[in-house]
Amino acid sequence: MIAEITHQGRVWRIALDRPIDLSIPLDPQGGPRAWYVGPPAFTPVEHGGKPFSVADGAAVNFRDVRFNPHGNGTHTEGVGHIARIVHPVGSSFQRYWFTAQLVSVLPEERRTPQGPARVITMEQLRSTVNDRPPEALVIRTWPNGPEKRSRDWSDTDPPFVEAGACAWLRSIGVKHLLLDLPSVDRERDEGKLVAHHAFWGYPRSTDLSRTITEMIYVPDDVRDGEFLLELQVPHFINDAAPSRPVLYAPLP
Repeated sequence: MIAEITHQGRVWRIALDRPIDLSIPLDPQGGPRAWYVGPPAFTPVEHGGKPFSVADGAAVNFRDVRFNPHGNGTHTEGVGHIARIVHPVGSSFQRYWFTAQLVSVLPEERRTPQGPARVITMEQLRSTVNDRPPEALVIRTWPNGPEKRSRDWSDTDPPFVEAGACAWLRSIGVKHLLLDLPSVDRERDEGKLVAHHAFWGYPRSTDLSRTITEMIYVPDDVRDGEFLLELQVPHFINDAAPSRPVLYAPLP
């Protein structure tokens, strides 16, 4: 199933039946977690002492779902994550297709006052991002083991993105930042969230249309380069929501 999409003066030919799904499912039996939250839960509603579960004799499955969009699985967040006002992430989008570039980086070891850190630096991104910047940048970090799909990131001091790198991405026009880590900021930073602030320009020049997507997974066999990205989120009236970013490789 081949489609041609004209965008930013370029005709993209993509195979709609060859999507590269970067999302990790919300799975009560596994899936990645962060920020000390438990796994998601899917619980049958009970009425009159009977659970709405087909396995228990009900006509339908009818479950309550409990999860934290920041702590359970792939999610997209807007500036409402750090703002006083709730800016629903679903309102951040006027469209859902974007030019994208996938880059792979090995975070650099740095000494900081808080101890050793692994950082994605501005120099690393400047050396890999195209001269014509994409609308969305997808960052895969090395090593890229499959355990990223089920890891509990809590209290592990994961790699993070340098605030200057986020400010630079904003300055060149990157609107959507996606990465396979639980946050663009360091796990323990005294609540400063400097990378989030830098990417959104909050509070002085806030851009409500920018988003950050965290805890994706990019398979090893997907090569760095240009793609079209489809980024969809449920319209939660919340600063973040689970999401399903999908890449499409351009055809010759």
